[in-house]
Amino acid sequence: MKALIAMSGGVDSAVAAMLMQERGWDCIGCTMRLYDAPSVEGGRTCCSLDDVEDARSVANRLGIPFYAFNYKEEFRKAVIDPFIRAYQAGRTPNPCIDCNREMKFSRLHLRAQELGCDAVVTGHYARIEQEGDRFVLKKALDPEKDQSYVLYSLTQAQLAHTIFPLGEMTKPEVRAVAAQHGFRNAQKPDSQDICFVPDGDYARVIEHYTGEPAVPGDYLSPQGDVLGQHQGIIHYTVGQRKGLGVAFGKPKFVCGIDPARNAVILGDAEDLFQAQATVRAFHWISGEAPAGPIRCKAKIRYRQAETACMVTPTGGGIRIDFDQPQRAITPGQAAVLYDGDVVLGGGEITGAGKEAAV
Repeated sequence: MKALIAMSGGVDSAVAAMLMQERGWDCIGCTMRLYDAPSVEGGRTCCSLDDVEDARSVANRLGIPFYAFNYKEEFRKAVIDPFIRAYQAGRTPNPCIDCNREMKFSRLHLRAQELGCDAVVTGHYARIEQEGDRFVLKKALDPEKDQSYVLYSLTQAQLAHTIFPLGEMTKPEVRAVAAQHGFRNAQKPDSQDICFVPDGDYARVIEHYTGEPAVPGDYLSPQGDVLGQHQGIIHYTVGQRKGLGVAFGKPKFVCGIDPARNAVILGDAEDLFQAQATVRAFHWISGEAPAGPIRCKAKIRYRQAETACMVTPTGGGIRIDFDQPQRAITPGQAAVLYDGDVVLGGGEITGAGKEAAV
């Protein structure tokens, strides 16, 4: 059996490659060149030349072939451009989800087929299990490292040919294995920043790519009163309190963004809480939507625990009614549904409402 190992240069994918080799698989290592990220002190980003060399070093140590595939143009069209359009439309996207869907588990699977590989292997912390004639995506056993939230777009065909060797391991265990095998990236810090926004300044990157400065507009109260001037909607996200540039008698928060009026809506802390969310283009991992409403749990942000809710299918999307109002339900972010450890699916949040669950 032959496996194509996606090697980012980090310790997780290095150990994933080693584990697959120990299981007797014929392995090929590869790095997807998606973006020319500079080498950053401390190694908090991915896609730099140092990352490629770290991946190559591990492949050489394991004695497996290694390739660097150039997908920069595809990455820009599939990830960076939608990221920019989303911010311009007042949404807050998660480009890592788009990268997994459009790059790692789309183009890489095609490349694996071309190379005669039976599976694509990554260092994600999640689990895949077969139940009858279907595959299920499950959370990693280590809740601190679980990455199932960003993998909800996986299809049945992709799950059938994907392996996550680290799904039952903890990060300290992974680092210990890497150190035992002499991998030079054993203690390398995890990448945390978006590769094409290494300093976290989204607005600057958007202005650079578009060549257009952000257009200032009005801060509005929920009632429509003008409260001041903002720097341009690409500078803001729902729930934001800092960096507003206007002093008020008490803390104000971004409660909404209205691109049609080029307005940012400011409110009080309690205005951020909503009990209902609408989600578009929902992907059910089983391949089938339920016939009617279901009880489950939903996660509306990567670093947030899932919460109990009722979910109603609405054509190609869903409506989520939460048992308890949720803070800062943000258009552009993903809502991912769980039944215990099983990921049911996910989609993009398009709006929120005050209506309480029944």
